[in-house]
Amino acid sequence: MKSFLNPQFLLILILFSLIQGLFSQCITDELSFQPGEKITYEVAYNWGFIWVDAGEVSFKTDTARIENKTYYYFDSHGQSYKFYDWFYKVRDRFQSTVEPEKFQPYWFTRNTYEGGYEVNNRYDFDFENRTLISTIENSDEPISIEKLKLDPCTFDVLTAIYYARSINYDLYKAGDTIPIKFIIDGEFYELYIRVLGKEDIINRNGKKYSCIKLSALLVEGTMFKGGEDLFVWVTDDKNRIPVMVEAKILVGSVKAYLTGYEGLKYDLEAEIIKGK
Repeated sequence: MKSFLNPQFLLILILFSLIQGLFSQCITDELSFQPGEKITYEVAYNWGFIWVDAGEVSFKTDTARIENKTYYYFDSHGQSYKFYDWFYKVRDRFQSTVEPEKFQPYWFTRNTYEGGYEVNNRYDFDFENRTLISTIENSDEPISIEKLKLDPCTFDVLTAIYYARSINYDLYKAGDTIPIKFIIDGEFYELYIRVLGKEDIINRNGKKYSCIKLSALLVEGTMFKGGEDLFVWVTDDKNRIPVMVEAKILVGSVKAYLTGYEGLKYDLEAEIIKGK
């Protein structure tokens, strides 16, 4: 798997690790999001003692009409800040449509520009016939199209983020692991996450949140060493929003901070307000 040092792709790699991909059904009873929601993050990198704010990422939720049927539509943008472009310019976009009743991906696209390297991927899911058409091209390889076997409860990384937010983590105790299955860069992976318990954290903006802390087993590659060197704090309420993410990479470390949200389905009860 080829990974790149950019804010959006890193955050998506982190957040996909929250899915429970091998359960008997692929959807929970109550989803934690609604069309019209938008969530934003800032990503900072650390080398030695220096932290650098490198970029921003947004996640938007909407609906789309396809062949007279309404689907969920997820759209994520990531870009490096202009002052950072001279070092490593990033302009990324990930999109996914999802069948709402069974919460199965219908198609997924990735169009990324990362330090001069371009990648264009598309997955077309056919769960009825258990097949996936993977279309991949990049700066080093011409376009390739493969027909792959598709197992139930397999997600693209963007759909996985929204599915993960609907997991009821109250059903798990500290130390429990949750198996996952996803496709990225045309390859399938089966990993797990670990529930570590509950913890109150203060975000970079000074706001305090009640959170559920998780760790994830990472794929070893050009960015990660592999192992459980990644931690995610999600709000301990029905929204399940990742508030902060922290991970070690091959050179230094990285953090992602929640910077804004709008159109939430539920009140953000996890925010701890002084005096209440």
